[in-house]
Amino acid sequence: MKPEDLLRPTPEGLYCPPGDFFIDPVRPVERALVTHGHADHARPGNARVMATEETLDIMAIRYGEAFAGERQVARLGETMRIGDVAVSFHPAGHVLGSAQIAVEWQGLRIVASGDYKRRADPTCRGFEPVPCDVFITEATFALPVFRHPDTAAEIGKLLDSLRHFPERAHLVGAYALGKAQRVIRHLREAGYDRPIYIHGALKKLCDYYQSRGIDLGRLEPATVEGGKKGDFAGAVIVGPPSAFADKWARRFPDPVASFASGWMRVRQRARQRGVELPLIVSDHCDWDELTETVDELRPQELWVTHGREEALLRWCELRQMRARPLHLVGYEDEAE
Repeated sequence: MKPEDLLRPTPEGLYCPPGDFFIDPVRPVERALVTHGHADHARPGNARVMATEETLDIMAIRYGEAFAGERQVARLGETMRIGDVAVSFHPAGHVLGSAQIAVEWQGLRIVASGDYKRRADPTCRGFEPVPCDVFITEATFALPVFRHPDTAAEIGKLLDSLRHFPERAHLVGAYALGKAQRVIRHLREAGYDRPIYIHGALKKLCDYYQSRGIDLGRLEPATVEGGKKGDFAGAVIVGPPSAFADKWARRFPDPVASFASGWMRVRQRARQRGVELPLIVSDHCDWDELTETVDELRPQELWVTHGREEALLRWCELRQMRARPLHLVGYEDEAE
């Protein structure tokens, strides 16, 4: 039996013929297994969706309660059967509720990682390696140039800037699901106990994180209605990166533009976005973490998807490890 008999790429996404289901489909299908709640992996319109409880909740928050015909909760580490296929979900360490999905049939196990990271994250469960014959890895930062610095040191840069420029608002661009809550929580762990102001687009997800026991401290709406620009001097304001291009961002006093992303390693990207204070904080593995994960798992074969595939494929070739690109479409990296 070939691995492609168990899981193979199709225009709709990764398809499992013996189980008749898809993993993270990019088009509506009859049965979808979803790794996490980011919009390029979790789309509405499927007849049946299986995911962790948190991911199902997040999909309902983002798309409305009718995002799927039926929902089924997957409990981490618990094996379920879909037809003749054994399916289990395992922590991926990417965002709250994120999971790797293991599928096993006739003695062959394939693990689809979805998106994952190995860094400690106080807002979600850490990645757990799952032994497998084939590992499907993302490759968002699969180039040797991407080596993420210490997260606490990056948060320290923000705190240093607040001390040096107490008259300026500090606007931090962070993706609405995962990154925003993580930056806020890291600030709290570093001892920052002042109110943090958030864009309205973050409120529902921040409220949900708080309801799951993740303490984000005092959050206030980032609005100047009824107040003055100067009210935000020395404050931290967190919002989605898209909001920084509109008039919302111009409401604040002499703002320091910051952006929390693994892409801030690339200076040209920071300059293009007008970022004064780049924070290299990623929810994906860097090059070392990707290669160390593959070394740890030692699968018989590696499948590489959505990212910079060539360098990782070459790394595998030099180690005489079988590897192939999947060329899946519909998965983005800009949201990082």
